[in-house]
Amino acid sequence: MATFLFDKIVFGPVKSRRLGVSLGINLLPTDCKLCSFNCIYCECGWNPKKTHKVDFHPRHLVKEKLEQKLNEMIKQGETPDVITFAGNGEPCMHPEFAGIIDDTIELRNAIFPKARIAVLSNSTMIHKPDVFAALNKVEDNILKLDGGKEQTIINLDQPVGTFNLEKTVDLLSKFRGNLTIQTLFIKGEYNGKSIDNTSQEEIDLWLQHLKKIRPREVMIYTISRDTPVETLQKVDLAELERIANLVEQAGFPTQISG
Repeated sequence: MATFLFDKIVFGPVKSRRLGVSLGINLLPTDCKLCSFNCIYCECGWNPKKTHKVDFHPRHLVKEKLEQKLNEMIKQGETPDVITFAGNGEPCMHPEFAGIIDDTIELRNAIFPKARIAVLSNSTMIHKPDVFAALNKVEDNILKLDGGKEQTIINLDQPVGTFNLEKTVDLLSKFRGNLTIQTLFIKGEYNGKSIDNTSQEEIDLWLQHLKKIRPREVMIYTISRDTPVETLQKVDLAELERIANLVEQAGFPTQISG
């Protein structure tokens, strides 16, 4: 199925189903996806099959483009609810990520002080002290946890390197509640394997992880755009509501995006 890439460093603003009026920042290349996961549901498609030299957008250019766009929005009478790091892969892979967060906070405070800053991350870079510290500075630190079982997450997210669920949960818990957990629920088949992270066993294990992590909020959602794998199925709203009720019973505010 058709997928797409973000062709600019700063894009939007767009109306986000989770965050409101969102001005996006893409720290990854504009000509390919670059991620530490290769999720089978990713709207940006697959990572390149062959490795090649990556030219990250330099920090000074990201700041320049963001400042330019924020000033344009003032002139046009637009106000962002949130400045969101997303784009063509994992934003925390950028070698200057921590400094870019500092620049963004500076610009936000000067131009749109009421806007939040959000990072949508797959949680694979939080072992790095500078990334961890930077994520603790933003209002919406949104980190992925796509299942209760390690193998389920591997099947869904296709890590480029190794993935250890126990270590990931431990690192997430170190934010001491200063994070939102984001989980995509999906069913289907891939490479001859059944894909389903909505079973009761899976949900029970996932809830156990949430109780260790203690996030301030949980976002649950399902696919809404084209994916690179055509055998995946959207989870219906009633199922998402069932899962959300279980999360609420566990004590965590929950947001559903159907």
